[in-house]
This record gives sequence, structure tokens and C-alpha cells, in this order.
Amino acid sequence: MTIFIVVVAYLIGNISTSFIVAKLMADVDIRSVGSGNAGSTNVLRTLGKKAAAITFLGDSLKGVVAVLIARFFGLHENIELFAGISVVIGHNWPVFLKFKGGKGIATTIGVTLAINYIAALICLSIGIAILIRTKYVSLASITAITIFPIFLFFQSREYFIFALILCLLAIYRHRENIQRLLNGTERKIGEKAGVR
Repeated sequence: MTIFIVVVAYLIGNISTSFIVAKLMADVDIRSVGSGNAGSTNVLRTLGKKAAAITFLGDSLKGVVAVLIARFFGLHENIELFAGISVVIGHNWPVFLKFKGGKGIATTIGVTLAINYIAALICLSIGIAILIRTKYVSLASITAITIFPIFLFFQSREYFIFALILCLLAIYRHRENIQRLLNGTERKIGEKAGVR
């Protein structure tokens, strides 16, 4: 049952909201425009706020659904953690899109809200504050997910490891953004991205 739930979570992660929204609203492959990333930030820069909001909501719901399915069918509590990690991996590296997915932040937000909504809301609030202050989505995302393991450290070792893995996944997917932040070349929110 554990393996089945983990596989189902991964397949849920494969449902690329950005790919679907871009195809339906603009008849484009989101991976061929802007930054080429299949995520809500690229959708915002290329297709606008409405498309980005739908993408963010859809990707977040994937995380919530995966954890809730694990909670309902799982035999032990830790299966929720495995499902949470698996759905993010599915979003980041979807087999149906040749492993070219997003960076996992929206899906991670959904997962963390389902696992520990208080810690998630605190981290999300900090991330939003940083976004408003700096206009850098990547910096806000990285900071928020980096803080999350600190809260779960006091919950249990398993939850801390879970949060740490989510943190490392996010940092890895944002490695190019981190380099651009250090170089001062990272785009701020609101800056348009053209067709590649």
C-alpha cells in the first residue's frame, strides 16, 4: 500500500497545471516561452495574472490532495510525508513531460499546508513579506521553505527530515536563480518574459 500511495502521489504531481493552462488559454507549450519553466511564475510573466492564479491554485491543490489521499488510505502517519515528497518530485520531474517540470514551490505549499498548516502559514507569510519588499519570487520562495524545517524540528525527527528534503529539493531547483541573485541579474516579479 505504501508503494502504491507514493506512486499515485508522483502521478498526481505529473498533472502540470501550467502546461494545461498555457495550452488552453494561449495554445503554447509553457516550456517553450519565457524562462521555459513549467511553473506559475513563468505563467505570470508570459500569460498574465489570471493564468498564473489558476496555475498556482492547481499546483497547490496537487500537494493537498496527495497528502489527503495518503492520510485516508495510509497505514501509518509517515506515509503522508512520503506522499508529500513524491508529489513534489512528480511536479518537478514529470515523466509525461519528459521530466521537464516546475520548481515545486506551489505544490510544496499545498503539501506543507496539509501537513502542518500553522508552520506553513507562518513561512508563507514571511515569504510574502520578502516578496513585497524585494520583488524577487525566488528569494521569497527559498527563504520560506528554508525556514520550514526549523518549525518541524520541534515536531519530530521524521517531520524534520521530511521538511529538510523539501527544502533541499527547492534549493536544487532554484540553483540558477540563486546564482542570478548573487550576480544581480535575477528578474523581479512583474518583469515580462518573451518567447524563447
